[in-house]
Amino acid sequence: MGDYQIPGDLEYTREDEWAQRQGSRLRCGITDYAQQQLGDIVFVELPAVGAQLELGKPFGVIESVKAVSDLFAPASGRVVEVNARLAERPETVNEDCYGEGWMLVLELDPDAASPPLLDAAAYAKHVADRSH
Repeated sequence: MGDYQIPGDLEYTREDEWAQRQGSRLRCGITDYAQQQLGDIVFVELPAVGAQLELGKPFGVIESVKAVSDLFAPASGRVVEVNARLAERPETVNEDCYGEGWMLVLELDPDAASPPLLDAAAYAKHVADRSH
């Protein structure tokens, strides 16, 4: 397995995104594995504040010199914050995907089921299973 950072205090999706619970909110971004697979990120398209996201549905696009990939909602809810700095400095995702390279904050839909997120160990196994 490659050398990927997978912080133990975050949760993960099978689409290589991370989520950090903050009460009824989730701060989200893409994982170290995802940004390394993509290579140099040149563009990030995020939804507007107020947009409703649906679990597992695309909400934006991330583009690198190698590929264009959809971003998938880790949970259902309303976008309450987006990282506007990524419009001017998309490479921040490569530099600090779990910090300054975060993408958005979701206010979780109170009626939706809890999102099916993986813990760090399960996500590490998911990455390892695909790396063989």
